[in-house]
Amino acid sequence: MSVAEPAAARRRARPPLDPRLLRYSPATRVYVVVTAVLAAITVISVIVTAAMTASILAELVTDPSARSLGAQAVHLWVLVAALVVRVITSFAHDRYAHRASATAIAELRARALGVLTDPDRVSPRELLQRREHATTVLLRGLDALRPYLSAYLPALIVTVLVTPTVVAVIAVVDWPSAVIILVTLPLIPLFMILIGVMTRDRTERKLATMSRLSAQLLDLITGLPTLRALGRARTPARQVAELGRSHRRSTMSSLRIAFLSGGVLELLATLCVALVAVGIGLRLVYGDMSLYAGVLALILAPEAYLPLRQVGAQFHNSADGVAAAGEVADLIESGTATTTSTRTRTVTVAGAPIRLLDVGVHGRDGWAPYELTATAEPGALTVFSGPNGSGKTTTIAVILGLLSPDEGSVLIGSVPVAELEPTAFHEQVAWLPQQPVVVPGTVADNLAMFGALDPVALRHASATTGFDAVVASLPDGDRTVLGAGGTGLSAGQRQRLALTRVLASPSPLLILDEPTAHLDADAERGVLAALAARAAAGDTVIVVAHRPVAREFAGAVIDFPEAIGVG
Repeated sequence: MSVAEPAAARRRARPPLDPRLLRYSPATRVYVVVTAVLAAITVISVIVTAAMTASILAELVTDPSARSLGAQAVHLWVLVAALVVRVITSFAHDRYAHRASATAIAELRARALGVLTDPDRVSPRELLQRREHATTVLLRGLDALRPYLSAYLPALIVTVLVTPTVVAVIAVVDWPSAVIILVTLPLIPLFMILIGVMTRDRTERKLATMSRLSAQLLDLITGLPTLRALGRARTPARQVAELGRSHRRSTMSSLRIAFLSGGVLELLATLCVALVAVGIGLRLVYGDMSLYAGVLALILAPEAYLPLRQVGAQFHNSADGVAAAGEVADLIESGTATTTSTRTRTVTVAGAPIRLLDVGVHGRDGWAPYELTATAEPGALTVFSGPNGSGKTTTIAVILGLLSPDEGSVLIGSVPVAELEPTAFHEQVAWLPQQPVVVPGTVADNLAMFGALDPVALRHASATTGFDAVVASLPDGDRTVLGAGGTGLSAGQRQRLALTRVLASPSPLLILDEPTAHLDADAERGVLAALAARAAAGDTVIVVAHRPVAREFAGAVIDFPEAIGVG
């Protein structure tokens, strides 16, 4: 069975209240208890209101002496008190529900993000594959959980408490009406299930469509600078319009079912109450029951159906939230936790060789790398070379301990990377990924992101990479504020910033993935010469490079063969 099949089975068998919500969100547990208490108060006020109303009407019709405010004062005061309690209870619940739902959403989002960003639970490769879907679920999808918690879940709890109690009271005063209600009541859940199955499928398709559309739109936005540079920025306009039409069709399909089902449930509940009313009317005409019992049963009959009608009305509003809540719970449970107690060893990276022993990583397209055995010695610039997709970046992730190999192991000195305490190990590493990390803040903040740098080393690194000229061209120098992802700098300037940060770092292990991308030939040679100098000084330097010029500065070259396909 594939990994997707159990998840699909869980979605098909998802209960109205997913127990995982209670497990992962303390606010939801408290909210359920408070809602149950308020529902109990509500059912008491409903019964008292019906009893007082029936008493007043019965006495006004049958007893002429009771036709005055004084004679009905007690009934009226109790009726007003019951109505006030019901209004206050409803207001208090609505006010509390919105706050509790916001807290629960924040808890679930934080819990899921904690799992997704934990390399011991989700590998970087897996996170990259699930990024678009997780983004949709945690941002737009999870916000739809609000109507589920504030309206649908209370309706479920009220149904469990109010409906049986009301039917029991009706059975005491008029058992034929209770029998009619018991016979007709299951019709509403039956139609809800039939409509709900269709709605659930449409909602899951809508969520999947939204994930796909969001991913495609993000890809378009990411590529806009390139398209603009090529003068083709307007080319994706037709594709964007088609994405909008697809989303509109998916949304309108769900809304059509929602409106149709709402009308069906309202009509069904009305007909059921009408059957009870006809039976009461006939028995009153023939004198088979008292007026008080008839009025009380007639008032309470709609209250028996009302919670189920509310569940049906709120079901469609919360369908997106229910699906998203299940997806969030799946995300939280999806990571395979590793035993972190074994990752407690430390090692001094300086002067320690890095040995790759039959390392193999199996991905979607096969093994890349496969049975890789190599050594990166301190004092030499080690270059990883090979075709795209051969596993060079994957090997870097394995060396850093961000990805566990399917076969083989990596040793730092004599200690396996899988046993190293991550924080202590990574403090000794300066890493430049393919996409440089630039956070919102000043240029100086980004240079000192991983700790204060020696001013002399920083000036030398800036001159080597050409970043000193970049800083001089900025309006506020190194105090220039950058946006998310390095907005305010070009791709080449971001690369120079990240290179400067790595070259100025005192870390004994430097790992750089395509460090000379976006650089001209002269800058490329200068950077490679600086890296070779760091290696000659005794540091361990590993560089992923495609261009032949890197081999001129390399002390050792590890050639990666093409990926070995599945099977």
